[in-house]
Amino acid sequence: MVSRSLQLVGAFLLPLLAVVASFDPFHRDANPMAGAGDGQGPFIPHEYVRFADVKRQCKSVLSSAAELTFDANRANGLMPELSFVKGDWKHDGDGGAPLLPFDGTDVADDAAGVRDPLALASFSLTHVDAARRGRTALNVSGVLGVAISRNGTGPEMGQYVSPEFKVWPGNSELKILFEGVYTENDDGESVLCMVGDAVLPARGGDAANPWDWAKHSDRDRFQPPINKDGNILLVLRYPKTLTLTTRAVHGVLTSTNGKTNAAYFDAVHLLSQLGAYSNYQFGSEELVGKACKPYPYHDDVLAGGDRGLYKGTSFCGILDRFTSEDVLAIVPNRRCNTTDALCRRLGPFETDKAVDATDGGFTGVRIVMQEVRCEPRTDNGEISARVSAVFRAVPPWEHAYTAAKRSGLGGMTLSAEGVWRASTGQLCMVACLGVGDKACHSRVCLYMQTTFSATRRSITVGQITRIDGGGAANFPPLTFQRTVHPMELWSRFGVSGGEPLSLAYRYTKIKQAGEFLRRSEPFDFGTVIAKSLLSYPRKSGDAADETTSLSNLAEELTLHVPAVPEPLPRGRFERPFLQLEVLSLGSLVGRASPASFPGTPVAVGQSMASPSSSSSSKLDATAILNVSAELTISGEAYVNVSTLSLEGVYNPVDGRMYLIGCRRIQAPWRAFSAMGGVEEGMDCSIEVRVEYPPTTARWLINPTAKVHIASTRGGGGGGAGDDQLRFNATALQTLPILYREQRQDILSRRSVEGILRIVTLAAAIAAEFSQLMYIKSHTDVMPYVSVVMLGVQAVGYSVPLITGAEALFARIAAAGADGATPTPPSYEVDKSQLYWTIDCIVKILILAAFLLTLRLVQKVWRSRIRLLTRSPLEPGRVPSDRKVLVYTSGAHLVGFMVILAAHYVSMLGRPVRSEASYMDARGEAHALREWAVTLEEYIGLAQDMFLLPQVIGNVVWRINCRPLKTGYYAGLTAVRLLPHVYDYVRAPAINPYFAEEYEFVNTSLDFYSRFGDVAIPLAAVALAAAVYVQQRWNYKIISKTVKTQQKKLQHLGSRVYERLPSMSSANFEAELVAGVNEGVGHGLRRDASLS
Repeated sequence: MVSRSLQLVGAFLLPLLAVVASFDPFHRDANPMAGAGDGQGPFIPHEYVRFADVKRQCKSVLSSAAELTFDANRANGLMPELSFVKGDWKHDGDGGAPLLPFDGTDVADDAAGVRDPLALASFSLTHVDAARRGRTALNVSGVLGVAISRNGTGPEMGQYVSPEFKVWPGNSELKILFEGVYTENDDGESVLCMVGDAVLPARGGDAANPWDWAKHSDRDRFQPPINKDGNILLVLRYPKTLTLTTRAVHGVLTSTNGKTNAAYFDAVHLLSQLGAYSNYQFGSEELVGKACKPYPYHDDVLAGGDRGLYKGTSFCGILDRFTSEDVLAIVPNRRCNTTDALCRRLGPFETDKAVDATDGGFTGVRIVMQEVRCEPRTDNGEISARVSAVFRAVPPWEHAYTAAKRSGLGGMTLSAEGVWRASTGQLCMVACLGVGDKACHSRVCLYMQTTFSATRRSITVGQITRIDGGGAANFPPLTFQRTVHPMELWSRFGVSGGEPLSLAYRYTKIKQAGEFLRRSEPFDFGTVIAKSLLSYPRKSGDAADETTSLSNLAEELTLHVPAVPEPLPRGRFERPFLQLEVLSLGSLVGRASPASFPGTPVAVGQSMASPSSSSSSKLDATAILNVSAELTISGEAYVNVSTLSLEGVYNPVDGRMYLIGCRRIQAPWRAFSAMGGVEEGMDCSIEVRVEYPPTTARWLINPTAKVHIASTRGGGGGGAGDDQLRFNATALQTLPILYREQRQDILSRRSVEGILRIVTLAAAIAAEFSQLMYIKSHTDVMPYVSVVMLGVQAVGYSVPLITGAEALFARIAAAGADGATPTPPSYEVDKSQLYWTIDCIVKILILAAFLLTLRLVQKVWRSRIRLLTRSPLEPGRVPSDRKVLVYTSGAHLVGFMVILAAHYVSMLGRPVRSEASYMDARGEAHALREWAVTLEEYIGLAQDMFLLPQVIGNVVWRINCRPLKTGYYAGLTAVRLLPHVYDYVRAPAINPYFAEEYEFVNTSLDFYSRFGDVAIPLAAVALAAAVYVQQRWNYKIISKTVKTQQKKLQHLGSRVYERLPSMSSANFEAELVAGVNEGVGHGLRRDASLS
């Protein structure tokens, strides 16, 4: 019975639970942006509780609304179409009741070049209630963000948005939530009428300065005074059709409060444009025909001669690749011959004071192309394309990226539409300033260049001119261009599935470069010998074809490396970064595409070349090659040569480039008349010589490149006749560079150095074993071997064992682990079997040398114990290392302090390094402490000076014997000095692939400098010579020579030596123990296990 009752209750509750589960008061499960972001837009509760306010405030909009005819899919498409980002807004009237404050304390009042703040507005339509739409209206909701920003940032529309106001120095942001209706009228407009809720900043009582409190927005726990307000009305009007003259979005934001209300603000006008989600309709053929008649229009670009214009089938793809939201530089109008006011004008644009301050030079002024629409087609068999775009002028103070994202229209924008024809390669467009069709008085001609030269490095070049008879203000032609970077031509990419871009280079400075080569080429016997012995980068004979060979060589000649001035300044200096990008080499422009790189388009079609460089047969590997490149150098000290277009020749025989450089001149238009030798606005009176290091004998010659830049213009004495374009010569030397095959060089060098390390360790083991055999056969000298000397060697052997053992076992564990993560390919070479084997052998040999050294210490220590037990009343006559340790430690402490002081003194003349850490070859960061680095270096120096304790001990003990075998100390000295000799005859090469813990020479240590490679061996040889003299002449002869006292000499008749045998005996240690037991008693411990 109970069971049946529960079943009835469950049946009754089940429908209720289903209703509750499906209840969604905020429509969270609705698909607000179907097809336009998959519902990832801002979420706002869509209750539509203010319909009565909407009906009252939007009465005029609703009364003029037409019937809606679109379906639900069209309704969802409205969300991205009616949203815009970074439009413009401004107040109506005198601004007596402003909407937002602005805290300008982010910059000083007297700061120069301060950028003006931007008033930006973004709107996002967040929900369309397509399920409950009316006959003429549709419920919608959205969020409006308005901002005043110095850096051009706008409000961020996150996933959840609520009414918000924020202010901080340099920025103010306000977010307002709206709900209302979407309608369409018979005037071709789509209208949004919405009422909103916001938290508005409260104005102060002082009408002249209502935002005085905003000057303290940077204080901790700052809370701006706010007023909650729901009496806000927003009306946005969109054109239903996007065309040349109907693209603007107009809006008005008003307060419905009375003017005496604290939340009242003056009307705000919004201006933006339809974006990428609206379909553009071409239909301005009449305006285009009038502007481009006759076609092609002959502007200054076409009048400049054949430029090798693009006339292929992929114009739209190339246009999008090189112009869409990209920066176009303004070229000064150096040929202007009218009044000063006209020559200083930036074409048809309405400029601000920052642009006017450039005085017609337009330094820092740019143009950005936005909303580029290109529609390819064929007219009567001729390839053509219809194009529309917006050209936005960017003042010097505004960031180009910020400008590219703005959508406002005004006096700094040109809306353009036109046609491109493949027969001429010209894109001719009619352009309208600002909003509407009342200012369509400008013409834009744009070209894509595929042939470059020393003075023409722009892939996009265009000109804005005035249409005659249009009634607009007169202005001179405004030329703009987009310079191509050589890296962009790496693969001569295919565009939009069309044909690859076939590029060419026209060499025009080869004759000048050849004269520069003949004038600079040294000719002497040493140069001839060097050319015959050394090899420099050249075309490889094993390449698949000529193009691949030239591409590999171009990669070899490309430089991206820091540099230092030459000669090196004594004081602090700035270290520039040098980039030399090869644009063309011989008949190749750009780079060939390796077939091994998946996804990279393969270069097809050969580029044109000058008659001097084109040849059907493969050139000789040592033949002089034509070359063009681009050189950029960072740093204020190199502003005169910061960017150079280079062209000249490369001689593979001596690895030198002789180039003629051209630099762009940004100067007021009047200054060009006083400049001589200017070619197309560029100064080409520059000679550049680049010297590359050889590919052979890299271990003997420092692998750095040298760059020398000089102006060939006259003057320089400071007189009135000096050329203003002349600059002082610049000489730079790069840090060590890597060639294409340098990885193999590094691998082979690491193998050689690993083998050398094995050989030297084997020699050290042999020397120590010979010493062990020597003291067994000469037991009388055993106590006079310095334990401190042996301890220094033991420490030197133990350090790599302690620091490297963990890494060694980690490698073994990683290699044997199951399911381990695959190692990235770039690290596989460091874990190869060869180097792992070498490391294991080195560790084994170090361990063997360490054990042999400990055996020597044990032998010496036990022999001294037995001597002490044999003569307990004469401990002073038994050799002790206490004084030796004190004297050696003192000497090394003084030496370390001197070297540390000298190191810090030398640091004063080096560039300041701001970083407090460094990154090793494995990408791990480590703290950098100068004293610790110097201490590590000095420990290595102490190992090189390992004979110092023995020399001190020989003096303290006044020896009359030979405790060290000549082969021992001479052999170990040679082993310690071999790395310095190797480093001296071999220039250090940079090694970015491996850590330096196992290398034969650690070139990062200052003691492996040129001075250290000479001074340290001399000191070590001097110590070895001192040991030789001390042992060969004994102390008595030395004391007689230097006339010192001999009263404290140990006598051979001393009781300590009575039982020391004079010949080798296997039973010596046992005999010595027996003698000790006889002399000191029965209780002493017997130890006969020395063998």
